[in-house]
Amino acid sequence: MDAIVTLLSDPTAWAALATLVVLEVVLGIDNLVFISILSNRLPEGQRQRARRLGISLALGLRLGLLLTVSWLVGLTTPVFDLGFTIDGDHGPALETAFSWRDLILIAGGLFLIWKATTEIHHSVDPTPSHAMLDKKGAAALSFGSAIVQILLLDLVFSIDSILTAVGMTDHVPIMVIAVITAVAVMLLAADPLANFIANNPTVVMLALGFLLMIGLVLIADGFGVHVPKGYIYTAMAFSALVEGLNMAARRARRRAGGHAGE
Repeated sequence: MDAIVTLLSDPTAWAALATLVVLEVVLGIDNLVFISILSNRLPEGQRQRARRLGISLALGLRLGLLLTVSWLVGLTTPVFDLGFTIDGDHGPALETAFSWRDLILIAGGLFLIWKATTEIHHSVDPTPSHAMLDKKGAAALSFGSAIVQILLLDLVFSIDSILTAVGMTDHVPIMVIAVITAVAVMLLAADPLANFIANNPTVVMLALGFLLMIGLVLIADGFGVHVPKGYIYTAMAFSALVEGLNMAARRARRRAGGHAGE
């Protein structure tokens, strides 16, 4: 306890904590969007429980990984090498030496692309033929299946999150505080975000597009092509701004139509 008090009395530790909290919250957006979309496929009474359980699992995984930081860092050591490098004529070269982290990111990216594509298909196809339908005609999802899928993506996002934290500070208490704070923000934002997505069908498609992009970025990262996170979140913010303008325009047209009919 005394060590934590001494650490937090250091201004550089506070600066590292503030930076890491912001970064962890931003990194948690991907995880939260996925949980929101998946939980909205469940019956109304199970959605909040699924979101809270999914976020609790994310916290547990992150804290568990922090307790095995030395093992986690070892995941970046190559486990096999194909023995050649694919040079990019107009971009970065593809690495063919893969670590466990690379393999986990690639698998997670493929899963995310598959899942986003499946959800887009369910949204576009009005009559799914190989799935049970709920009362609203949407493809039904079991609670257990939703939790398993959330857990898989929690694992991928948790490894990426904790490796980012390890790269920013050597102090485990700072990492723990940052992770708990970020997950608390996710817990507070989960229900409003999920309700907003559920009430705005076009936002669902935008969020699924984000998941597709994130899946591609995870795969690229696994192959050694590191896309700056700033580019990704700038694109997401710009797309969200455009969608916000579209929503405002639709509301204005509805109001104008209502006044015209009076």
